[in-house]
Amino acid sequence: MVGGMPGSPSLHARRLLVISPLLLTATFAGCTAIPADAAGTLDRVRDGEIRVGITHNPPWTDTSGPPAGSEVELVEQLAADLDADVVWTEASEALLAEALRQGELDLAIGGFTEDTPWTDKAAVTVPYVDAIDEFGQTKKHVFLTRLGENRLLTAVEGFLRAEGS
Repeated sequence: MVGGMPGSPSLHARRLLVISPLLLTATFAGCTAIPADAAGTLDRVRDGEIRVGITHNPPWTDTSGPPAGSEVELVEQLAADLDADVVWTEASEALLAEALRQGELDLAIGGFTEDTPWTDKAAVTVPYVDAIDEFGQTKKHVFLTRLGENRLLTAVEGFLRAEGS
């Protein structure tokens, strides 16, 4: 007798009973956009507003008048791609990082480099440009985004890669 006692499901049938719910779960999980934003930031930003923190750090960012600088130009291009208006908030790096952590900002710019100390409060994009600092060292520049907003992070990184190519 194969498969156990008379009337009991075969080993194959028992495996199907265990595997079927797992397959259904995996199938329905595939219906969710991956990567995902914990707070739905990218969906909110599209055709809406992107809240961007800026700190004074020329030539990357200049806040001595209306926001200006190479990173401001990139953010404005990103916003145009997303059909979003930019809402600027000027503050120190520490305050911008905390505002990202609190969900008050979507993105922060200010000449941040990949060795930023704010990784406990913000996600760091891929480097988008290498620049030589005043000490002759190469620094890889990045933007900061909200932690957990992975669709936004992916969209920003895709934009930065396209701009760098």
